[in-house]
Amino acid sequence: MLQYLVISILTCLCIILGVAYYTVLERKVLSYAQTRKGPNKAGIAGLAQPLADALKLFIKEGIMPHGSNVSIFVLAPALSLTLALALWHLYPSSFSYKYVAWGVLLFFCVTALNVYGTMLAGWSSNSKYAFLGALRAAAQTISYEVSMLLLLLFPVFLINSCSWEDSSSFGFPVMLLLIPLSFVWFTSAIAETNRAPFDFAEGESEIVSGFNIEFSGALFAMIFLAEYASILFMCMGTSVWFLSINFFSPLVLTLEILLLSIMFLLVRGAYPRYRYDLLMMLCWKSFLPFSLSGLCLVLMYGLML
Repeated sequence: MLQYLVISILTCLCIILGVAYYTVLERKVLSYAQTRKGPNKAGIAGLAQPLADALKLFIKEGIMPHGSNVSIFVLAPALSLTLALALWHLYPSSFSYKYVAWGVLLFFCVTALNVYGTMLAGWSSNSKYAFLGALRAAAQTISYEVSMLLLLLFPVFLINSCSWEDSSSFGFPVMLLLIPLSFVWFTSAIAETNRAPFDFAEGESEIVSGFNIEFSGALFAMIFLAEYASILFMCMGTSVWFLSINFFSPLVLTLEILLLSIMFLLVRGAYPRYRYDLLMMLCWKSFLPFSLSGLCLVLMYGLML
């Protein structure tokens, strides 16, 4: 039990540290995409910037909005961060203490709970802007979650296993069987994590930063950490289920995650924000029929075998 607790704490600390330096990478990529320098003052080449940002956020005074539900206002960021870090215990590593035989089902359950953190954060703020942002984010997350989970069943049925540790048993990357499916999965992952160009939960020009408008200090930092931890986890999940091969090593997996995380940043730097009604139409009229068709293909393949 003590060993499991130590491994869990170390995993969470590593993810938080990875998120901190992913923010530096994001600011550097976006700055070069916009022909500017980005953070370069704090430490060597700006490497101490995330530590300075974390110090500023955690020593900043916390502000409770008038009329807000204080207990839920504090609980919502903690719930979001806890769920984001809990997902990382599915990471297929030799250092894992527990073997989760039905890891995909656990992933489905935890991702379904993510929307509650966003909704509770917006509702408990007692702000119409925060509540509007929470409604948008919830509708977007629930919609794309449906197609994303159906897309994930494609490699699961091919491999005939719900365990993350068995994802490399197919022999070659699953994405080579149906390449468009990988692009639809990647787009759904961007929408699921509320990233640009689908960042309607935090559309500054329309809804004043969305559901997190009333959060500051440590509570805002927890929401921020949860969002970026989810992004890195989606990159890891894409690498494991769609790009993994029999002989993949931790180094190859790390490089795949880094490449996919940079693609998240390049998409943000290259594309303008999408229109909300077109986003929902894209999900229900394009991605959902496509994911169902892919699922029918893999079921027919299984019946022929």
